[in-house]
Amino acid sequence: MCLAIPAQVIELVDIEHAMVDMGGVRKTISTALVDDLQIGDYVIVHVGYALNRLDPEEAAETLRLIAEFSEVAGHEISG
Repeated sequence: MCLAIPAQVIELVDIEHAMVDMGGVRKTISTALVDDLQIGDYVIVHVGYALNRLDPEEAAETLRLIAEFSEVAGHEISG
């Protein structure tokens, strides 16, 4: 199973790298596959690469669903 997650660009490191925030976790990723990224943009990240830009509303909904799933899974594991 592959998982790609939304991340927000918080810093443009150089022409092919950016620092992103993924729910409080910051990571430098490759931006070689996505043109013209700006600070504040959301991207889908998979294995250290930004695959494409993501609409902010879609990113927010996806992050909400991930958080909801984590909460439910945590209750099932502990209870």
